[in-house]
Amino acid sequence: QVQLVESGGGLVQPGGSLRLSCAASGIIFRIYSMAWYRQAPGQQRELVARISSSGITNYSDSVKGRFTISRDNTKTTVYLQMNSLQPQDTAVYFCNAWNTNFWGQGTQVTVSS
Repeated sequence: QVQLVESGGGLVQPGGSLRLSCAASGIIFRIYSMAWYRQAPGQQRELVARISSSGITNYSDSVKGRFTISRDNTKTTVYLQMNSLQPQDTAVYFCNAWNTNFWGQGTQVTVSS
């Protein structure tokens, strides 16, 4: 079956960095665009970044210039490097195979001093 397993979340101080990973199995990873979403308490899930099968990337305005999405097809893993983290980045971050109902379980990111 399809599995997307996120890791790398945690507690970080403002201005700090984290790298999230999402390991995929059960899908032909290289043909899918992959995306990271996040959901803060009481808010809707929002798209953070997306990377196409060919490596083209898109970002939400709120993270552009601070976050970088990348993928390693040999490891069937998508990454989200998050720099200059701010308290408003606090959320559960989810991995998604684009245009599918395949989601990971989420990983908590908390930015606080």
